Amino acid sequence: MADTNGTAFDIVVLGAGSGGYAAALRAAQLGKNVALIEADKVGGTCLHNGCIPTKALLHAAELADNAREGAHFGVHSTLDRIDMGGVNQYKDTVIGGLYKGLQGLIKSRKITVVEGHGKLVGQNAVQVGDTTYTGDHVILATGSYARSLPGLEIGGRVITSDQALTLDFVPKSAIILGGGVIGSEFASVWKSFGADVTIIEALPHLVPNEDVALSKAFERAFRKRGIAFNLGVRFQGVTQNDNGVHVTLEDGKSFDADLLLVAVGRGPRTSGVGYEEQGITLDRGFVITDEKLHTGVGNIWAVGDIVPGLQLAHRGFAQGIFVAEQIAGLNPQPIVESGIPRVTYSHPEVASVGLTEAAAKEVHGEDAVETLEYNLAGNGKSKILDTQGFIKLVRQKDGPVVGVHMIGDRVGELIGEGQLIVNWEAYPEDVASLIHAHPTQNEALGEAHLALAGKPLHAHN
Repeated sequence: MADTNGTAFDIVVLGAGSGGYAAALRAAQLGKNVALIEADKVGGTCLHNGCIPTKALLHAAELADNAREGAHFGVHSTLDRIDMGGVNQYKDTVIGGLYKGLQGLIKSRKITVVEGHGKLVGQNAVQVGDTTYTGDHVILATGSYARSLPGLEIGGRVITSDQALTLDFVPKSAIILGGGVIGSEFASVWKSFGADVTIIEALPHLVPNEDVALSKAFERAFRKRGIAFNLGVRFQGVTQNDNGVHVTLEDGKSFDADLLLVAVGRGPRTSGVGYEEQGITLDRGFVITDEKLHTGVGNIWAVGDIVPGLQLAHRGFAQGIFVAEQIAGLNPQPIVESGIPRVTYSHPEVASVGLTEAAAKEVHGEDAVETLEYNLAGNGKSKILDTQGFIKLVRQKDGPVVGVHMIGDRVGELIGEGQLIVNWEAYPEDVASLIHAHPTQNEALGEAHLALAGKPLHAHN
């Protein structure tokens, strides 16, 4: 418990992003005295430079598309211009409201917030400036940063998502290096805002971590929107001047644009914070832990983007809660990575949970997996929304559903039921017996399971 100087705690959390503040909130709820150390703002990347601001931009982009395409629905409107000052004001208002609410919540739980750069200086000690904070347990949650490629310097017209989120103009043209979640979301935003967009991806598909059927459908949708992409080719170099950037690829192709957005993933923020000096094992900068997120050193734990695996805010939340409950002696169930839902919030959206078809065949055997695709063309609400896509289910033959994969506008809102199906190891017959409201897109999940259970309603045998 706290000493007279207020520097000794039950738990010291280094980093106040999704994983760190979730750990602090849950630990305080369980009666622990917690110090939460943060060099910037509580809320971390997700709240200030990631999930929340990008989704605000994507909502503004959806409104731009609606204004431009309203005549299709009998609503005639014109899109005069994109006012990035107004868009950014809306984005910042959303962030500000959530930030204020988080600060109030942390204060109400009586968590001690320490502002400054923290460094692990012992197995139970974190130093901030001239002050050392000790804890019976230490939770490492220092998050991640926008990576670049070796030799590719960020600056000027070569930017990362950090700078892209604060642009006060819409680029006339943009090249995006990386076709994963971040690159695809910015491509979607800028195209809706009127920019010419080209994506360069070294792997064979866009959103390459998804089931290949979704990746191919996503590529068709982007192609239809006029978003260009080059797949399976590596970036070679870039030059820039006052007018823009000139990008060359290893296959000899070259492109010119106003900006180059580098969206090649995020790296763990573990340099210069004392981890290795205290015996913490790092692999390519990531903190190695056991399945209970313990580092193997003293009472030191790690959560969030610094732990190998999916770099998602909701994964960080879950890990933070999990570690706090372990420390409090509640013995929670370890987190299964494949059971974590994943969403790309572009137009169209991609949402998935569980194993892809290829991964399921690796785990269960080539002949032990069954799949089904349900086209959203048969779903009334999707028809009303004028969205195209499908739901793909992956199951063990005569066994539970092990993967739910979806593409189409707003399907991210369906992934909640999908993750229940996968995590509770439901059989198609179990889901088929549930009644889904009509007309909803959620109903498509029910119909897909009806079909997989051998009794399709609005789908052919």
